[in-house]
Amino acid sequence: MDLQLELNKAGGFKNLELLAKQVVEGFIAGMHKSPFHGFSAEFAEHKIYNQGESTKHIDWKLYAKTDRLYTKRFDEETNLRCHLILDNSSSMHYPKSAGNTIENLNKIAFSALAGASLMHILKKQRDAVGLSIYSDTYDFYAPEKGSERHHQMLLNKLSEAVVSRAHSKNTETYQYLHQIAEKIHRRSLIFVFTDMFQTTEDDEKLFEALRHLKHNKHEVVLFHVFDKAKELAFNFDNRPKRFVDIETGEHINLYADTIKENYEKAVGQYFENLRLKCGQYRIKYVEANINAGFNSILTTFMIERKKFV
Repeated sequence: MDLQLELNKAGGFKNLELLAKQVVEGFIAGMHKSPFHGFSAEFAEHKIYNQGESTKHIDWKLYAKTDRLYTKRFDEETNLRCHLILDNSSSMHYPKSAGNTIENLNKIAFSALAGASLMHILKKQRDAVGLSIYSDTYDFYAPEKGSERHHQMLLNKLSEAVVSRAHSKNTETYQYLHQIAEKIHRRSLIFVFTDMFQTTEDDEKLFEALRHLKHNKHEVVLFHVFDKAKELAFNFDNRPKRFVDIETGEHINLYADTIKENYEKAVGQYFENLRLKCGQYRIKYVEANINAGFNSILTTFMIERKKFV
């Protein structure tokens, strides 16, 4: 997807809502080549009819076109409650220089646009959405609502996160996930956007917090956001470089090739352990490579929404 971005002077999105709409429209256009073939492009106004429901609101005109039963959706309907959780720690602002195309975003910009794209679908579906953002503090919380005013407020908060560049912030993710879990009382579909690069907690504390999110029968999806070429494959040229830990500020000078093999092995094992641990705790793990586009994000949403409602 080669969409050009309009950036404001601070480096953030100039019109996040419009860009999210374009991402979703591009995804829907590609559905005919995906497992969602036949899913109506008019999904924003309809839901598939389930046997036993009232036939009062069946759209018979759409049935004549598609030979499938859909019921009309109304403004007051809210069939799904969704909460987005965004990690805005220092490491999420890697790489420092986000480009001007979809394929060249840093992790926080990728996550914000992915979240806005999910919000676009949720808005069209008349579903309620909430948002939490954390860094070294619990920066923002908004409960699940479906109004236009609420939607615009969340878009503004996502845009602000992109330009609020953190520096050397230690992130106690588990602490804030516990706080968020205590705030979400009604059964919700929860999406967590994080790179899982933390400094101050062990994995057990983190996964205990993720398990806490599953209370009240919530469904949790972990979008593991990372730059696969750099952060997993360690694809750097073999010239002397200074590598700096964005979270702690610690640095090391070296040639990339001297540690590439050991680095790939260690990080690859860490990622695999995350995947296995998520499976153990019945948390859906989704790899979100910032250079691979948004199809995995939106496809996951479609699958999880269908299972949830």
